[in-house]
Amino acid sequence: MDDDKTQENSFRDHIATVDNEGKRIWIYPKKPSGPYYRARTIVSVFLLAFFFLAPFIRIHGQPLLLLNVLERKFIIFGMAFWPQDFHLFVLLSLTLVVFIVLFTAAFGRLWCGWTCPQTIFMEMVFRKIEYFIEGDASQQRRLNAAPMSTNKFFKKTLKHGIFYALSFLIGNTFLAYIIGVDQLKTIVTDPPGQHLGGLIAMIVFSAVFYGVFAFFREQVCTMVCPYGRLQGVMLDPNSIVVAYDFKRGEPRGKVSKKNNSSQLGDCVDCRLCVSVCPTGIDIRNGTQLECINCTACIDACNSIMTKLKRPKGLIRYASYNSIVTGQPFRLTPRIIGYSAVLITLVAVLSILMLTRKPIEVSILRTPGVLYQETEDGMISNLYNLKIVNKTFEDKEISLKLVSPRGTIEMVGGGLHVPRGDVAQTAFFVKLPEDKIQYLNTPVRIQVYVDDKLLQQQQTSFLGPGTGKKTEK
Repeated sequence: MDDDKTQENSFRDHIATVDNEGKRIWIYPKKPSGPYYRARTIVSVFLLAFFFLAPFIRIHGQPLLLLNVLERKFIIFGMAFWPQDFHLFVLLSLTLVVFIVLFTAAFGRLWCGWTCPQTIFMEMVFRKIEYFIEGDASQQRRLNAAPMSTNKFFKKTLKHGIFYALSFLIGNTFLAYIIGVDQLKTIVTDPPGQHLGGLIAMIVFSAVFYGVFAFFREQVCTMVCPYGRLQGVMLDPNSIVVAYDFKRGEPRGKVSKKNNSSQLGDCVDCRLCVSVCPTGIDIRNGTQLECINCTACIDACNSIMTKLKRPKGLIRYASYNSIVTGQPFRLTPRIIGYSAVLITLVAVLSILMLTRKPIEVSILRTPGVLYQETEDGMISNLYNLKIVNKTFEDKEISLKLVSPRGTIEMVGGGLHVPRGDVAQTAFFVKLPEDKIQYLNTPVRIQVYVDDKLLQQQQTSFLGPGTGKKTEK
């Protein structure tokens, strides 16, 4: 009995793509078909179109998406983010983490099966090409087992040639997200020696993508991606996942004259759900870290149930509790708590984004420096000026003293602020002594950007105040 139980749960001791000796088991998934597969194909077409077109789409002359880590320049939907917006990226990252945890707790690895780039490229692009050239799973096995021949050499060369060409295209598109389309065009059109670093990056990106999709494949999901390994702490019995209805399916058994079908469950042990799985697992063993919720097993099982004139849904989107008790999906305290945290983070992030200014100005009186009396009888204070330019254009900054009547003297002349940069300088405010009302007299300064009024700031002026209000 114990041996049977151990054998029954042996799948938890190793992943499906590695044998007992630690050698890789190559997966030959049968080509899936069905409503879910068609729906995933439609979703993948839109996502692939967005991936390849996004670098070329411009908003107000700027790319839709640019993630230039090298120059610390990021553009998201036409809005620029610079190192000065680091706090926004931290908050955005926290929001995404909480969203992933919440989404996984409620709906499992829906992201992996429907929208993950690894799954989309592997299952909806490279795998389809492989099916077209080499045939279905059984044909691929025979081709790989056969000795080298003209037919085999032609198919393998054609497949890997297309794979590398696609990888080169994906690698260049990925590079366009980092350095921009214009710079990528320059690297492509100029002599290789002028952009050796860019050329090496293109080759490396292409080689990595080719290696992943031609050889590494599902190992990315089972060995590299941390999401699959973390799902164990994110899922609970109420999470909606691709699940096998063991109450309805067990005891499983093939339909035959020897077996009394009335004593068997609906699962006929055809193993078609295993044959179509891209990670090689048996979904009937329950939730496993290799499962990416791609729904291929749902389509496969439903096709068999239809042929046997039995109800569909033996494998379906369901939670463990819904299978055991029949209760529908409900909001748990865990989901409510995650939702409250997510709503708070989104609200804070939205407020910061809406109140974010393209040019930030800070004027502060220099600490620790007392006022000075000039030779012409004026009282001067030293101030620090800091300008953060978050726009795509260089800016010229100038100041004007509004009240009280006096003068501003810039240290080093005018202030030029490059795009996406921070500039700092100092300036003196000089006031006639009779205009200084108090020990700390309020002064108003207007900030002009390219001769256009940006804002007005108020600060304090330290002087020998008399405590009496004087005429302006």
